Amino acid sequence: MSSRAVRLTCTSRLPDAAPSLLLVNDSSQHDVPVTTADFAPAVSVTAAPVQDLPIEGQPAQQPQRRRQRPSLWSYPATYTLVGINVAVYLLMLLYSHAGLHMPSATGISSDFDPLTMQRFGASDAALVLQGEWWRLITANFEHVTLLHIALNMWCLWNLGVFGEPLLGRRGLVCVYLLTGITGNIFSLGLSVLTREELVVAGASGAVFGIAGILIVLLSNRGLSVPWEELKALRRQVIFFAGINLAIGIGPQLLGVFSSSAIGRIANSAHIGGFVCGVALGLPLFPRMMSGRTAYRHRQTQAFIVTALVLCLVGYAISAFAR
Repeated sequence: MSSRAVRLTCTSRLPDAAPSLLLVNDSSQHDVPVTTADFAPAVSVTAAPVQDLPIEGQPAQQPQRRRQRPSLWSYPATYTLVGINVAVYLLMLLYSHAGLHMPSATGISSDFDPLTMQRFGASDAALVLQGEWWRLITANFEHVTLLHIALNMWCLWNLGVFGEPLLGRRGLVCVYLLTGITGNIFSLGLSVLTREELVVAGASGAVFGIAGILIVLLSNRGLSVPWEELKALRRQVIFFAGINLAIGIGPQLLGVFSSSAIGRIANSAHIGGFVCGVALGLPLFPRMMSGRTAYRHRQTQAFIVTALVLCLVGYAISAFAR
């Protein structure tokens, strides 16, 4: 079944003023339907340049410093994540057209075939339950069509350039992985409950996770940005998440479009990633203005606890499916 979708894309632009937000500156084949773990958020948040925030308990209001023009190296984690996703997509294209198997769909205007999706690590519920748990990670870097990856990478870049200064390079990568895995586990659990085999791929569980944690962190009045600007930024992220959840859930609930028109959208992955992002943000919020050391220590604690919880949930799903 096709995973393609025709989407109305609307871009929400954030204020042009570049807020200073830096907190952390780290120097067997199954013929089953392929479901995008996102079919890319259709509404994106357009990012503005980001600079620095207080370090080691310095007061939020600091003397105005000359802003430097942001470059590729200003957001290395964001561009690395985007680069990995693009590289995997290109490898899938090469594999699909290299005659290594009977080619079906191309991945450009239509879906990759199920064999290609499985070979490159899509989260196939049946295979995951057989022990291939690594698919919960690799599925976050795999996409089904050109439109799918283009929309997802656009949203990842927009949110990443805000999330990376607030989380640091390591923090952004951990949030991407943990929230993406959570989204895939939600889809896995739904597959077990409904007895429907699903193949899930895409980055939007992680994209929704980054949006979720930003909604929490941008609620901190101690950031060196006027509160009205912070509220505007947060409203844009909330709008992004709300509209894209509605786009994924609304048509299916109302029966407005057939599944072939909008594709199979893994709303469970969206919700799981978003919930995990919010949950990760809650323990970080009180430590945002406590200095870099305390903030990074709290990050480490939150990431480890989340990883352990995900392991327990995965084990519980596996036991229930037997």
